[in-house]
Amino acid sequence: MKTPRIALIHATPVAIDPICTTFKRLWPQAQVSNLLDDSLSRDLAAAGSLGQSMIDRFCTLARYTEASGADAILFTCSAFGPAIEAARAAVKIPVLKPNEAMMEEAIATGPRIALLATFEPSLPAMRTELEQLAVARNAKIEISVRAIPTALSALHAGDCDGHDAQIAAAADEFNACDALLLCQFSMASAAERIPAQRGRSVFTSPYSAVARLKQLLAVH
Repeated sequence: MKTPRIALIHATPVAIDPICTTFKRLWPQAQVSNLLDDSLSRDLAAAGSLGQSMIDRFCTLARYTEASGADAILFTCSAFGPAIEAARAAVKIPVLKPNEAMMEEAIATGPRIALLATFEPSLPAMRTELEQLAVARNAKIEISVRAIPTALSALHAGDCDGHDAQIAAAADEFNACDALLLCQFSMASAAERIPAQRGRSVFTSPYSAVARLKQLLAVH
């Protein structure tokens, strides 16, 4: 059986280790490649919104990885939903947005969904994506959001423990929810710091995304 080739496209280097670690844990047979353009997040923050030039860049990245022999593409940058949708339409191989698998699992869990993010510009697009998915699934949901940008600053400074601790502390604010979503791939390590709680499930993008990719490529 052909070894599946998965192209991971990143807008920030801190997303690389969490998803690669998850692949090693859940799908070590996959051949993974990493493509990083760390100007994407900076340019989005400077522009304040997604423009056509940014969308075109995502389509170019998708076409490049398809031409390089990828069997599927996973974007790990959660602030670029519409650009990723355009990239999906530009190629013939499966393209997965970073959080869609996690969001589908959350909607199936219950109506009260909390979004916890360290990259604040990602929240509007993520909220819209979650609302659209709920409409498509004919589900009524209630969304709460919380941004903790200081945690991302700590991570960039090399303080991984401080990053995880801040996320765990913010998670305490969401006791009355059915699903708590850690919105950035770089947040996955903090999940172990969040105490198990009856009636609340905690989801991370890397775990859900890798499981979905295996399903898409019919790997058992």
